[in-house]
Amino acid sequence: MKKENDNRDVEFFYEMGQLRLLNRMWRRFFLLSSANVAEHTLRVLWIALALAKKEGVKDEEKIMKMALVHDITESRTGDTDYISRQYVEQKEEMAIEDILRETILEEDFLSVWKEYGKRESIESKIVKDADNLDVNLELKENGIQTVADKFNGPREMLVKPKLYTKSAKKYWELIGKSDMHDWHVNGRNRFNEGDWKKKQKK
Repeated sequence: MKKENDNRDVEFFYEMGQLRLLNRMWRRFFLLSSANVAEHTLRVLWIALALAKKEGVKDEEKIMKMALVHDITESRTGDTDYISRQYVEQKEEMAIEDILRETILEEDFLSVWKEYGKRESIESKIVKDADNLDVNLELKENGIQTVADKFNGPREMLVKPKLYTKSAKKYWELIGKSDMHDWHVNGRNRFNEGDWKKKQKK
């Protein structure tokens, strides 16, 4: 049985809090604010759960654990974008072992992280698809900047063919045609249900 250390648990909690302070490196291409690692992780989790439902995958607990752990090594390694990856070596296995060492979560999450990296199980493929779909959503959100167009073409050629699930491929197409404002324009709002509509009726 591995040694557990309550103090290491507390240290882990603080370290996970640091993920909200870590900008994803591609922010430098957009200039405007983009999601930090914690924000990215949260949306990946939700996308992965939706994909799991679509694909009929029942182990939601594993999906959630995998989504939560998939990028936490960046707490130690930092994020690397498509340029910096040409110059740096990320020691991710060392990072995950150091992050989880002697915590109550070590055994569960180390094995899930390793499974994600192998990309053999359906859960790992779903979480990777969710990771890629989150990038597409953010590119749409940053669409007011023309530099986003520079990424969409190459991603269509190089990332889309690597999607694992039919559901992710369908979401990819829908994201491409989507308008990021539909959720609030088409939902209940002041124009269609609230005080502004009432004023129009007068």
